[in-house]
Amino acid sequence: MPLRAAPSLLVAGTLSVSGMAQAEPVTLDTLEVTAPRLDRELYDTPAAVSVVDREKIAQGQQRERLDESLATVPGVYLQNRHNFVQGERVSIRGFGARTPWGVRGIRVRVDGIPYTLPDGQAQLDAIDLDSAQRIEVMRGPAAVQYGNAAGGAIDVTTADGESDPGTRLRVEGGSNGYRKLNVSNGGVEGPWSHHIDVSALGMDGYRDHSSVEKYLLNAKLKRELDADRSLTAILNLLDNPRSEDPGGLTAEAVSEDRQGTIDSNFYSPTRIDAGQSVDQQVLGLEYEDRAAGPGELTLRGFYLKRDFEQQLAYAGDSFVAYDRDYYGANAEYRQSLSLGELPMRYVAGVEVARQEDDRYRDDVTIDGDHQGRVADETQTATSLGAFAQGDLDLTDQWSLSLGTRFDHIDFDIDDNYLSDGDDSGDRTFNQWSGSAGLNYRYRPNHQAYLSVGTAYETPTFTEFANPAGVGGFNPDIEPQKAWNRELGLRGNFVDSGLDYDVALFSTRVRDSLIAYKNSNGRDFYRNAGRSRQDGLEVSLGWDFAENWRLDSALTLARYEFQDYVDDDGNDHANNRIPGLPERTWVNQLTWQGVGERFATLETRYVGSMYADDANSVKVDDYWLANLRAGDGWRLSNDTLLKAYVGVQNLFDREHFDNIVINDQRGRYFSTAPDRSVYAGVELAF
Repeated sequence: MPLRAAPSLLVAGTLSVSGMAQAEPVTLDTLEVTAPRLDRELYDTPAAVSVVDREKIAQGQQRERLDESLATVPGVYLQNRHNFVQGERVSIRGFGARTPWGVRGIRVRVDGIPYTLPDGQAQLDAIDLDSAQRIEVMRGPAAVQYGNAAGGAIDVTTADGESDPGTRLRVEGGSNGYRKLNVSNGGVEGPWSHHIDVSALGMDGYRDHSSVEKYLLNAKLKRELDADRSLTAILNLLDNPRSEDPGGLTAEAVSEDRQGTIDSNFYSPTRIDAGQSVDQQVLGLEYEDRAAGPGELTLRGFYLKRDFEQQLAYAGDSFVAYDRDYYGANAEYRQSLSLGELPMRYVAGVEVARQEDDRYRDDVTIDGDHQGRVADETQTATSLGAFAQGDLDLTDQWSLSLGTRFDHIDFDIDDNYLSDGDDSGDRTFNQWSGSAGLNYRYRPNHQAYLSVGTAYETPTFTEFANPAGVGGFNPDIEPQKAWNRELGLRGNFVDSGLDYDVALFSTRVRDSLIAYKNSNGRDFYRNAGRSRQDGLEVSLGWDFAENWRLDSALTLARYEFQDYVDDDGNDHANNRIPGLPERTWVNQLTWQGVGERFATLETRYVGSMYADDANSVKVDDYWLANLRAGDGWRLSNDTLLKAYVGVQNLFDREHFDNIVINDQRGRYFSTAPDRSVYAGVELAF
């Protein structure tokens, strides 16, 4: 059976296949993208947007971290998939690389619920890839749609009762003590539908002191009120009782033992027990009215509760904990109308969110004994945004898109630890963002577009930390602002089975936020003048023979400082921004046999990068190869058994999983596993 066309390139239309007398017209499915807020067909979207469907997410994959699913999205680079404490580090077009852990500068949504906080930080640990049905990635400024973000957006949609009915049971195991159990059930009963997914993950880890234990539940319950109205409840529960952090290594330590850890104190042979625990609950409610006057109305509300404790990998003021309450709501209205004789579509909305963190820090000895509190404060961030975006069809082929957004963000710190003085304070930012795009659909399934946009990123509470003390705001740090220009081409040659997505981008950033570590290993941030981020993104898919498909994603970029003198007076102008490869290339060759039979060979190239602003520590480039294959057997009309196996780092190449930027102690390197194997069995009925 021939492979179907890549989902990121499907459009609506009826096309004749050349070379066939009186051929039946080929009808391609319509693919809509929703990450840019205004629902559109892909070829009417003047922006770089990629769509990853269920097959790419699930087929032979562990569904453990996002890097598996987003491998063939150009412009996206992910590190740190094997350290569950620090979390995956996601970069889009150079944004998001400034932190050695977590996600910055990129908006993350799951089923419409914002996982990015008002201060701009996000965690990915509660995203349930086992139930994910679709991931949209917007590469480029997301501020007009979502506010505090310059790099782009990742929008995840999970299964409901209609998209994934029945029951599935999956068991996996593999190298480094990997084990996973997943159970899901979904269905429709009259006006009700439901889907629930539960997973349990355990791993000993490749490096010493890197084990993890994690449990996740994701559920949806939907009620169709009538033909046009529905109400959906969403529940997500995360229990991560233990994740261990092996910490970064020096080059000398890497050469001695790639699987080891490093002493957290230069003068002690004992390593502190670094790690974290997380307990999080998310509840969301969505109301849709598809006949609200002449348009459609969507109302959402959510509440997130997160309890967090982390022991950092050094002795001293290194135990951090917080209790977080994060809640908010948004309203969006969409309508199609005519402006004169020209068709027009628009979306307008408002959203509000509030983040309240009761945070404290303890002093801890090398043996893990708590010596007392050294910081205790309440951090509060409130954001209020209003946005509007519209598309105007100038002709059958040309369309114009305009958008604007205003955000008011207020940061407050109430210092409850007063023995070292009152470090309370507040910062307020009012930000406008704008975008404009011109789209030319020169054939039914081909388009060219041009877009410009502005964006901003505020420092997060963590990045506001004052290097002069343990509390309060850094008075010298400001938001970074970006101006992006983009030219793109997308299309699908149905006759030859070839699809393409090409984008040229150029971004100028003022007051870039850059991470550095002090002599005690604590992370602080500073503004770095100006930087430029330019590049070419190419994504190709080719059904070159029956049952065979090749997917390729190439990124060629230049990320460099234009104007940056650090605190010691060192001039880093024209240096590369650390932590970012400027060349990446991913290829996937897939054979799809009868039924569930498949095999995929994947190659990944990651170019060289630097670990520090001075570009004195270079990290070499590397190639990796991964292989996965599987088959399925129909046990009865309603029962399907599937089995699959995967090999990661097939040729056992030594490389690094993460780079710790600007580490003052030289602990830049987190080693990645050597060759590893996993296998799984799934029963669906």
